[in-house]
Amino acid sequence: MKVLVALSAVLALTTALPQRRAPEQPSDQATAEQNYNYQPDYRQSKPIEDFRPKVQLELTTVIPIIRFDKEQGTDGSYKTSYETGNNIQAEEQGYLKTVGENQDQALVQQGSYSYTAPNGEVITVEYTADEFGFRVKGDHIPTPPPVSPEIQKGLDLIYAGIKANAERAAIEAKNNPEAARQQEEKAALDYKGFYYQ
Repeated sequence: MKVLVALSAVLALTTALPQRRAPEQPSDQATAEQNYNYQPDYRQSKPIEDFRPKVQLELTTVIPIIRFDKEQGTDGSYKTSYETGNNIQAEEQGYLKTVGENQDQALVQQGSYSYTAPNGEVITVEYTADEFGFRVKGDHIPTPPPVSPEIQKGLDLIYAGIKANAERAAIEAKNNPEAARQQEEKAALDYKGFYYQ
């Protein structure tokens, strides 16, 4: 216990005594002031090297719009056409069409555009977009090879079977409406992925 009291007293004395510091050199103060007031001379410094990759910008020729026409009707119909300085020509017209049993509105678009390909050939494309989808015509568009006679005969048999089944279902619906209704319900379940027992 006495040892503990003695150690506490020694610790108290060491913290109470003022700490001695080494005297500051006047050169330290002068160096600090010199660093604070430092202004670099940029005339003598070397330029900073730029390590970023150099980008070479390619200048392109501005293609002018020679002609631009647009007509907008109040019923949703429109006509538009334009021509550019590098022989691109386009025209399109559209109108609203009533389709289906619910009298829905569909936008029908028809148009064409032409341009010169890199090989010098003038490419012309005609298109129609309506309730049946998007259809395109052009001489440059590849066409599938003709269907062989054997495959065409098989397709004709399949279509004839589909037609015969439709006629049979129509006769059945006329003679037995309840059975036809049940058949339609089963077909609807099959279509949705719910199979019946």
